[in-house]
Amino acid sequence: MPRTAAALPWALIAAACFGSFAASSSGTTRAPFLLDMAHDLDVSMPLVANLVSLTSVTWGLTSAVAGWLSDRIGRRIVLVAALFSLGLSLFAQAFAGSFLWVAVWSAVGGACAGAFTGTVFAEVSARVPDSQRGRALGWVMSGQSLTLLVGIPMAAAVGSLVGWRGWFWCMGGIGLAASLGLLATVGRGSGGHTRAMVRRPFHAALSRQVLGLLATGIAERICYGLAAVYFATFLQATYQLGLAEVALPLAIFAIGNVAGTILGGQLADRVRDRLATFALAMALSGGACVALFLWHPSAGTSVALGFIYVLLNALGRPSYMAALAAVPDDVRGTVLGLNGASASVGWMGAAALGAAMIGWVGFEGFAFLGAALAAAGAVGALFCRPRAA
Repeated sequence: MPRTAAALPWALIAAACFGSFAASSSGTTRAPFLLDMAHDLDVSMPLVANLVSLTSVTWGLTSAVAGWLSDRIGRRIVLVAALFSLGLSLFAQAFAGSFLWVAVWSAVGGACAGAFTGTVFAEVSARVPDSQRGRALGWVMSGQSLTLLVGIPMAAAVGSLVGWRGWFWCMGGIGLAASLGLLATVGRGSGGHTRAMVRRPFHAALSRQVLGLLATGIAERICYGLAAVYFATFLQATYQLGLAEVALPLAIFAIGNVAGTILGGQLADRVRDRLATFALAMALSGGACVALFLWHPSAGTSVALGFIYVLLNALGRPSYMAALAAVPDDVRGTVLGLNGASASVGWMGAAALGAAMIGWVGFEGFAFLGAALAAAGAVGALFCRPRAA
C-alpha cells in the first residue's frame, strides 16, 4: 500500500499565516486613515499616501538581505526579530508627533516586514516535502490575502472608536503576538544551526532559471497590482459609486484572492508541471483582465469579472512559489528573499504604470497592459521550466 503523506506542520503554518497577516496589515491598513492622519500631522493627504511607496522600497531592500542572512545565521532569529521589531515600530508610529517621524518609523516597519516575508516562505518550504509545498505556501499566502478581507474593514471599525493612533497600538500588539508564535513554532535547528552547511556566495543562488522566474514574478505582480490598487477607483469612476458602495465589491474581490490562493495550493501539489500551471493561470487571467476593463455593462458584471480575474491570478501563485522554492536549502532563503524584493518592484510598477495609463487613455488601457503582462508572465514561466518537465 502507498505510504500516507506526512501531516503538514500546522502549528508553524498557522504562525506563519498570522505573521504574514501582521506584516501585510502593518502598512495596508493605513488606508482608512489617510485623511485623519493628514489632518493630525498637518500635511497633505497625498503625502501620507506616499508612505506606501516608501514602505515598498525598504521592504524590497531588506527582503533580499534578510533572506541571504537567514541562510547563514538561521531563520528563527530573523523571523522572530523581524516581527518583534515590526511591533515596536508600530508603537513608535502611534507616538510620533510629526509626519517626519511617522515616515521614519514607517520605513523601519517596511524593512521589518520585508525581512519576515521571504524568510518565512523559506522556512515553511524547508519543513515540508515538495509534494506538499504548494498547499503549505498557499496557506501562508492566504495570511496576506486576509489583509484585504479582514484587516482593512477591522481597521476602519476599530479606528472609528480609538483613532488611527489607537489602531497602530493594536497592530503593534499583533506584531508582538506574531513574533511569539514564530518563537514557539520555528525549530532551533532551522536554517543550519545544527548541521554544517555549504556557505555559497550570494551570486550562487542566481541561476538562469531563478533570474527568469524573478523577472516573471515582477510581471505577475504588476498584473495583479493593477487591479488590487485601482479596482475601487475603477468602480467609482465607471459607475459613480460612493466610498461606502465599494465596500462589498472590495470584499468580493478579496474573497476571490483568498479562494484562488487556497485552491492554487491544492493544484500545485496535484499537477506535476507547476510552471505550466502558472502559465495557464496567467494566460486565463489576461483574458479576464481584458473583459474586466473593456466590457462593463453593469457594476454587478464588473464585480463578477473582478472576482474571476483575481481568482485566476491567485490560482497560479502557489505553483510559482513552489517552483521557485525548489532550490538547495542553503540558498532557499536568499532566493525567496529576492522574490520579496522583486514583488516590491512589481507593486511600485503597478502603481506608476496604472497612474500613467489612466492619464493617457483611461482604464481601458489597463486591459491591454494587463493582457501583455499576463502573456509575458506565461511565456516566461514556460521558458523557465526544467528540461525534464
